Order: sequence, then structure tokens, then C-alpha cells
Amino acid sequence: MEVKLWNDKREREMYENFSELYAIIKATEKLERAYIRDVISSSAYETECQKLIAHFKTLSSTLKDTIPSIERFADTYKMDCPAAINRLVTSGVPATVEHRAAAASSMTSSAAAVAECTQNFITAMDSLKLNMIAVDQVHPLLSDLATSLNKLTFLPPDFLGKVKLKEWIARLAKMGAADELTEQQARQLHFDLESSYNSFMAALPNAGN
Repeated sequence: MEVKLWNDKREREMYENFSELYAIIKATEKLERAYIRDVISSSAYETECQKLIAHFKTLSSTLKDTIPSIERFADTYKMDCPAAINRLVTSGVPATVEHRAAAASSMTSSAAAVAECTQNFITAMDSLKLNMIAVDQVHPLLSDLATSLNKLTFLPPDFLGKVKLKEWIARLAKMGAADELTEQQARQLHFDLESSYNSFMAALPNAGN
């Protein structure tokens, strides 16, 4: 006999989101332990950690009304993931960024800004995948991304990401807060964000090394 955990589509999506949140926390815990044991390189750790943090921020924002406390969620499901909770909830940046911050403040500001940009790119793209296409949902994400890109002095004024974001922000400013992007607009925006993200990664200092 099949037992259903949900009664309708909304409940099904909720449980799927719970499952994804659980997976993100568990994956972060494993990643933190691997980094502490020197099983993974600092660069590989930072890349994966930034992705997990970005995904976590997007998902936790979606679930904020259902799960007001991530710590309580972890306790409820007996997850025992203190390192993950610290990284995702308390710190919000990879350990490598924290270590660089302690080592050199000048390096920190740059590394933290790069991490912030990476997370903002992924958050914006994830939000579109979650069908968050209302102007008052999309505009703040693009504004945050544009602000973080402007903090990086090595990116020229005509950098693809800056140009595309300026165009999209101007377009959204002409729309109402409750207006939604069409399917074609959402696909184009996601494509532009992905292209800009790839250009951003290629432009990072020593990216080719």
C-alpha cells in the first residue's frame, strides 16, 4: 500500500523543498569535514561551498514562512550538523574567505566581494528556476548583483555583466512591482545571467592558473 506524504501540489512542493534543504545541510557538513581533514583542496572547497551557500540562501528565503528557524529544522530531523549550521546560518561565507580575512584585510575585501558576486549570480539564476518572476522579486536580486560587481575594481565599466544588468534593471524600472516577466523574458534573463557569470569567472585574477 502506497502512503502519500502530501494531499495536494502545494504540500508536495513543500516536502520536496524540505528534502532539498536537508540535502544541502548534509552536503555542507560533509564538505566542511572534508576541508578540515584536508581531503579537498582550498579552491575546490571554496567553489562548492559558495554554491551550497547560494542555494541555501535561495531555498531558505522561499521557506522562511514555513521554516522560521533552520536550527530548529535541524534539531527536528536530528541532523547533528553543527559545522553546516555555522557555515550556512552564522558565517554565510566559505571558511577560506574567513581565513583570508584574518590573514590580510586587503585580500579579504577582494575575496569576499568575489564570493558575494558568485552567490548573487547563483541566487538570481536559482530564483528564476523557482519561478520567482515578479518585478518586486527580480529587481532587488539584480540590484544586489550589480552593486557587488561594482565593488570589483578589476572589472572594466564595459564588462558584459554590468552592461546586461544595467539594461535589465532599466527595463524592470518601467514595469509595475506586481508585473511578471513573460516566459520568454525569464529565459532571456537567465541566459544573460549565465553568460555574464561565465564571463565573470573567466575574468577573475589567475583564473587560468
